[in-house]
Amino acid sequence: MTSFFNFLLLAGVIQGFIFNIATFFSKKKVDVTIVYLNFVVFFLSLNNLQAWLIESGHIFSFFYLKHLLVPWYMLIFPMFYGFLINYLKIQERFNDFIKISLSIFIIEIMARTGIIVYSYYNQGQNTKYIAIYNNIEEIANAVYCIFIFVKAFIILFRYQQTYKFILQYDNIAWIKRFMYLGLVVVAFWIGAILLNNFVKAIPQPYTYYPLRLSSSILLYWIGYQGFFRYHMVKDRISLRSHLAGLNANNSKEGKKDLTEMTRSASSSDKSLLFKRVDAYVLNEKRYLDPSLSLEMLANELKISASNLSLQINSHSNYNFSDYINHYRVEKAKRLLADLAFAQYTNVAIGLECGFNSRSTFYASFKKFTGETPSSFREKQS
Repeated sequence: MTSFFNFLLLAGVIQGFIFNIATFFSKKKVDVTIVYLNFVVFFLSLNNLQAWLIESGHIFSFFYLKHLLVPWYMLIFPMFYGFLINYLKIQERFNDFIKISLSIFIIEIMARTGIIVYSYYNQGQNTKYIAIYNNIEEIANAVYCIFIFVKAFIILFRYQQTYKFILQYDNIAWIKRFMYLGLVVVAFWIGAILLNNFVKAIPQPYTYYPLRLSSSILLYWIGYQGFFRYHMVKDRISLRSHLAGLNANNSKEGKKDLTEMTRSASSSDKSLLFKRVDAYVLNEKRYLDPSLSLEMLANELKISASNLSLQINSHSNYNFSDYINHYRVEKAKRLLADLAFAQYTNVAIGLECGFNSRSTFYASFKKFTGETPSSFREKQS
């Protein structure tokens, strides 16, 4: 059991360091948000590496190094908090706790050094006071980290108005899931502390197995998710600004885009009501709204949902979902084929065209074109 857990721990450490290296050598620009994200993974990897060295017997014989348990774990929460407020673009409104956390970290290293030196020279290498300090330090760090976690939780769930801008590009459901799962990790940590203090029958390494395994999986997952999501959001912000510039200048590309998409509305065999529906969807760009529903559109047009559905089914040969997705795909095709948008990812383009997820975009694109966005784009270049 111990050897298997140590294997998983070491594998996670290697994965974490590979993530750090791959991120910094990526073609994507590394800015402060990604730096915070990398520090989350980096400090977790260092903490797990230290645990692996101790539990696998690879420890230094020198007394000071043997007992110098660096509290890397206490920096994970502040770094995640820094990532969160920078990702949500609210760093100007909330403190990041980085200076405070680094100060506490340095003070703890100095305090530990003093305790170790005292135990070595004055206590004949007795580790009694080191063990007491370890316990006090972990409890203090747990209280501090839980405080930061609660602050992050409150910002995420009670201060949505502060990050309305980012909600235009990401519903942050993935971060909320992470926070809920984070509650489980915090519970494992509190449980480990309680077991170590009140249930002496369980050896200490075993009490930390659930904590280390769950926290490793969770934090490595958010590392990859955060890196991907952040660059996707950056792409979407840039792409939307690009498109807004084209619309503001009444460019030929913008006019051509709308003209070609409205051809279906000019057919003589369409009812007047459907022509009004079609024109409204196109002129108001309602198909770009990922939350658009049959009921919402019917309410905007002041007609019943059943009548709207009948009009769409009868005159477009699509159901409502396919009717809207058809226009989204047409928009995406134009952007994917335009070299002016070559720097934007397929996913960013799909989401800016009204799709609410990568999977829905790819499925709809394949349905209407018979190929993936990537293969379609390759043919255009």
